[in-house]
Amino acid sequence: MIDQLIKKIKEMDNATVVGLDPRLNFIPSFIKDASYAKYGKTLQGAANAFYEFNKEIIDNIYDLVPAVKPQIAMYEQYGIHGLNAYLQTINYAKEKGLIVIGDIKRSDIASTALAYSNGHIGRVKIEDELIEVYKEDFITLNPYLGYDSIEPYIGNCNAYDKGLFVLVKTSNPNSGEIQDLEVDGEKIYEKVGKLVANWGEKAMGELGYSRVGAVVGATYPKQSKDLRKIMPKTFFLVPGYGAQGATAEDLSGCFSKDGLGAIVNSSRGIIAAYTKEDYSKMFKAEEFGKAARQAVINMRDDLNRVR
Repeated sequence: MIDQLIKKIKEMDNATVVGLDPRLNFIPSFIKDASYAKYGKTLQGAANAFYEFNKEIIDNIYDLVPAVKPQIAMYEQYGIHGLNAYLQTINYAKEKGLIVIGDIKRSDIASTALAYSNGHIGRVKIEDELIEVYKEDFITLNPYLGYDSIEPYIGNCNAYDKGLFVLVKTSNPNSGEIQDLEVDGEKIYEKVGKLVANWGEKAMGELGYSRVGAVVGATYPKQSKDLRKIMPKTFFLVPGYGAQGATAEDLSGCFSKDGLGAIVNSSRGIIAAYTKEDYSKMFKAEEFGKAARQAVINMRDDLNRVR
């Protein structure tokens, strides 16, 4: 799957991943009103609005970007109806040829990790049947419990050609409280980066990068440059661009010399672009999908200046 991601980035000349993280205040009134008329102001009504919103976004960007990244928490909080919208969104994105990165950030002991892994990127066994459930192509993981919490996912990566992005240096303001602590002369994020690079040697793709990638925030440009040296064969998933304040120049160190090595996420900056002053002058609320498309084009061109 890492090879397919690289090929799609090259084909589209675009290292953008669109974060499908809907919130009710992002959804235009006409979509919410139609959903509430059918299901009421209920969990199902909200979840259906998310799916209808996501479909319009996907319809307008699928030919421009290699991947989308739904954040499961935005759906999971609405219970079974929200999870159904998450599954519907994944299925629709894959119908349109998009790679799906499930932002699930799981972490647990080995037996539980295997259950998460089977459900999200592997198969669950029901008697003599193997069934694919969530159907993500990549998922995000937290490495805090160490290798035995990661190993089950690597097995499914290799068995089913899937991929991982392991948290190494995250984009949030307080990430340094733990990740920047020094142990034996090294920052924790550096130690974790070395571990991820080592784990990745067990799951190499054919194009020079591992199926085991890393989450590296664009909001910390010095650290991202250091990590690129530590992890030359590791593909980065890079949050922090746009709404969190990072610029294209900040994330230039995430890319390898070949212009690959990273895919950059934007969520609010794309899916809620129609609410921003620059785009609201050009697009009505009913044209939120067209605004998202223009935001993708602008981001692609911005990233390509530094790739």
